[in-house]
Amino acid sequence: MTSAAERPVLFLDVDGPLIPFGSSSSSLQAPASGPEVAVDQGNPLLGRLAPDLGLRLTALGCDLVWASTWMEEANEAVAPRIGLPRLPVVAWPDACADGSPRGLHWKTRHLVESANGRPFIWVDDEISSIDRLWVAAQHPGPSLLHRVDPTKGLEDADFSVLADWLSAIGGEPGHRDRR
Repeated sequence: MTSAAERPVLFLDVDGPLIPFGSSSSSLQAPASGPEVAVDQGNPLLGRLAPDLGLRLTALGCDLVWASTWMEEANEAVAPRIGLPRLPVVAWPDACADGSPRGLHWKTRHLVESANGRPFIWVDDEISSIDRLWVAAQHPGPSLLHRVDPTKGLEDADFSVLADWLSAIGGEPGHRDRR
């Protein structure tokens, strides 16, 4: 079992993983409701958020962190719709010209720095093999870079992969590296 300081971090993107881009009616979910949720926050795609995602993400036992260009807006427009509290937000650097290898996602280097050696999961729809190779070489702890199909968003199979990885590394549900 990991200590509180070693509790895995789950870096979470919004567009693609939480808001699927698919046009089928099966990807459209009824939005969460309640007095704290504005009607549409000016974005009609917010209606595609599955209201149970927050509960499912919280059940993984990770420290959830927004890793999205939505930045603080994810706390205002997304979190209440899916049942999450306010989460920390990765503060992206101003310039992305950081000498990264060609093909490395602009988020990758910064997420490894933000993890600060802790086990982490990165859920995004733009992860590539270059990102996986770079993280394997640069991050001292376990990591899982999980690419979500942006036309479907997070599905049961994705949650199974995340939970299995956590179990394997000994976190809650688990902990060991399976890239």
